[in-house]
Amino acid sequence: MTTASLDLQLALAQTATLGEGLLWRDGRWWWTDIEAATLLAWRPGEPAPLACRLPDRLGSFAHCRSGRVLLGLAKRLALATLGDELELGHLQTLVPVDAAESRTRINDGRTDRSGNFVFGTLNEDQERRPRSTIASFYQYSMRHGLRRLALPAVAIANSICFSLDGRTMYFCDTLTQRIQQCDYDADTAQVENLRLFVQMDDAQAWPDGSVIDSEGCLWNAQWGAGRVARYDPSGALMSTHAAPAAHTTCPAIGGEGMDTLMLTTARTELSREALATQPLAGSLFCLTLPAALGVPDALFED
Repeated sequence: MTTASLDLQLALAQTATLGEGLLWRDGRWWWTDIEAATLLAWRPGEPAPLACRLPDRLGSFAHCRSGRVLLGLAKRLALATLGDELELGHLQTLVPVDAAESRTRINDGRTDRSGNFVFGTLNEDQERRPRSTIASFYQYSMRHGLRRLALPAVAIANSICFSLDGRTMYFCDTLTQRIQQCDYDADTAQVENLRLFVQMDDAQAWPDGSVIDSEGCLWNAQWGAGRVARYDPSGALMSTHAAPAAHTTCPAIGGEGMDTLMLTTARTELSREALATQPLAGSLFCLTLPAALGVPDALFED
């Protein structure tokens, strides 16, 4: 049974072309504006975020045990050292990704519960169709390198997150409008028992980023529908929360009390008329939750 909806409120006005990859770490919200090739970090109460311009688009990233940041740049994984003001220091390429396939770039990703980085790619062809499935899901670790997960090829990999015990992986191909789950072994990078988790109940809702909360529920940002939805572990819809921007992209739960839901949004693919009615598209939006539901992402084992 769904609960009454509460709308998200503006947290920080921004004009991100494609805000994504939101995380809470070290007292800051971190996210990427993919098309601007920029990593951003914002401490609540500060007037503006710090920004780090990168040599390529940043699809997703993870904080490392060493203090560095693992970057999922368009066609490679790299380790970066960042200064106090987020200035880019040393950048070390770790491995190319889909080097022989010019149509894909790295998209959604996060660490699993064991500190491996799990990510997917997307097909950048303008004429994307559900059958344009050339993108994949991968696991990367310093110990084993890059390993392709035995999941079906997709057009747009998204919604990557993990159950609290780390044994279930959630993911989607956005164009299918459904989120799937599978059994996942972090040590061997084996996946099996692929199954449906939830089918979108709105023809305008396209599943984007997801996160698991401390009760094992999944929060999903739904591109086009201007909302984030919470599902219980069985896939039942619990609540939906609207944002004043149609293209909601990635939720995260953090804040000092681990009780703030934050959401990134995007301006890309909105017409001039739509932008006139959604002037805050590209901003961060937030909602105070009734409990401390945040679960920190594991640090990447570098």
